[in-house]
Amino acid sequence: MEIRRIRPGEHAAAGDVCVAAYDPLLTGAEDDYRERLHDVATRDAQAEVWVAAIEDRVVGVVTYCPPGSPWREIGRDDEGEFRMLAVDPAAQGSGAGTALARLCEERAREHGASGMALSSLATMAAAHKVYGRLGYTRDPGRDWSPVPGVDLLAFSKTF
Repeated sequence: MEIRRIRPGEHAAAGDVCVAAYDPLLTGAEDDYRERLHDVATRDAQAEVWVAAIEDRVVGVVTYCPPGSPWREIGRDDEGEFRMLAVDPAAQGSGAGTALARLCEERAREHGASGMALSSLATMAAAHKVYGRLGYTRDPGRDWSPVPGVDLLAFSKTF
C-alpha cells in the first residue's frame, strides 16, 4: 500500500471512496454532505488530500487541514486537524485508515503542532476504535453540531 498526495486525475475516485464509506452512516439530516464528500478537488485546493493506493487504485482518502486552511473546524492553533478519513468498504481492515491518520500526525508535527483534533459522527464506531488505538481520547467539551440533527463527537491527542 502506498500513502501519498492525491493526483489530479484521482479526485473523482477519491470522492467515490468517501461517499461509499460515509453513506451507510449518514442519517439524512446531512444529505448535502455527500456533495462535500465527493468534492475532493476543492479540498485538495484548500487543504491537503492524501490517499492510500494499492496498485494505483485509491482505497483510502483523508483531508489534512494545515494551519490557515478553511477546512479546519475544531483544531486549536497548536493542533493539527484532519477530516473526511474514509476507506473503501472493500478495503476496510487493511490498515489504510490507520496509515492515513498517522500521516496526518506527521504533517501536523512538521507544522509545529503539539497535538491533533478531529470530529466524527457518533455512528462511526469502527473509526473510533482506530482513533483509540492511536491514542486519541474523547474531548466532549468540543463536541458540536454543524446543522440540526448532526451531532459530531470530538477526539484529540497530544504528541
